[in-house]
Amino acid sequence: MGCTVTSRRMQRAPRRAWRVTSAALAAPVAALSVFRAVPYPWPTPVVQLVSFTPWLVLPAGASLLFAVLGSRRWMAGAAAGLVAVQLFWLVPLDSGQADAEAAEGTAGDTLELRTMSLNAKLGRADAAEIVRLVRENGITLLTIQEYTTALEERLDAAGLGGLLPNRISAPAGRAAGNATYSVHKLERTGTVPDSHFSMPLIRLTAESQGKRAVVELTNVHARAPVGVGLPKWRSDLAALGRVVSQPGNVVLAGDFNASYDHAEFRQLLEGDGRKAVDVGMAQGSRLIPTWPMDGLFLPGITIDHIVTSPSVRSAGYAVHGVPGTDHAAIIVTLSVPAAG
Repeated sequence: MGCTVTSRRMQRAPRRAWRVTSAALAAPVAALSVFRAVPYPWPTPVVQLVSFTPWLVLPAGASLLFAVLGSRRWMAGAAAGLVAVQLFWLVPLDSGQADAEAAEGTAGDTLELRTMSLNAKLGRADAAEIVRLVRENGITLLTIQEYTTALEERLDAAGLGGLLPNRISAPAGRAAGNATYSVHKLERTGTVPDSHFSMPLIRLTAESQGKRAVVELTNVHARAPVGVGLPKWRSDLAALGRVVSQPGNVVLAGDFNASYDHAEFRQLLEGDGRKAVDVGMAQGSRLIPTWPMDGLFLPGITIDHIVTSPSVRSAGYAVHGVPGTDHAAIIVTLSVPAAG
């Protein structure tokens, strides 16, 4: 009899440990899931943690496994619910909806823009690698953030001007500078109002084989949600939402310092009257990180984006690391409606 009781206690001991482990894994996932689900102006630490929502599927899955081993049905059910929520957020049901609408509305002639965007990290990005990516990928439109005079000089020496002869640049110290290069005509039309970093509004006019397409482009660099910068981050994203809602073929390209998991970024995509397209989401590249790329010990997240109005289609999305910067270059082909 004593041996039987001892045996039962020994069997229950690991089950208790598995249950405790399951609960320990589930608790932070549940808390962050509430922050992700509720569109509230959360404080800075919460905003930063929400960025890593895609990675919550791992502890949620581990919690489910330990709950099953612990033989508690209600715990397993709760953990399964957490896993389901994470999977739903990983691949939202409407992630390609606006792109599908765009395909319906742009069945006629289009002009292609092979587009690349990169945050150069205080101008430290490898200029030769940037030029190589431009040349080998047939880039016709390039936007750069954190663009400095030193980087401009290195890019000139590496031959970028021969590939993309048209330029609107505003080099500046530290993170404030930007530049847009293109094979097509560029005209500066303004600046996003009251933004932390200057975000130029540029009209790109492409002409080929008797066809003409016009793009209203914004070179994006939103304030990072750190320290006292959180209100400015929110106002930057709200301003960009108003820009992408404007008439015409609108493209926002650059460092948004926000992921799809931020309610503020999803609100930007909702726009004002028409839903914008996050090209990475529409191309099924939700889990391809763009930052950090320089060895910082953090899970990778996607904070660099190309966002378009529904009239602009996309294909061939890719991400490339560039030495010297902690951001990846994002490359995509945009098809813009053209008139004869």
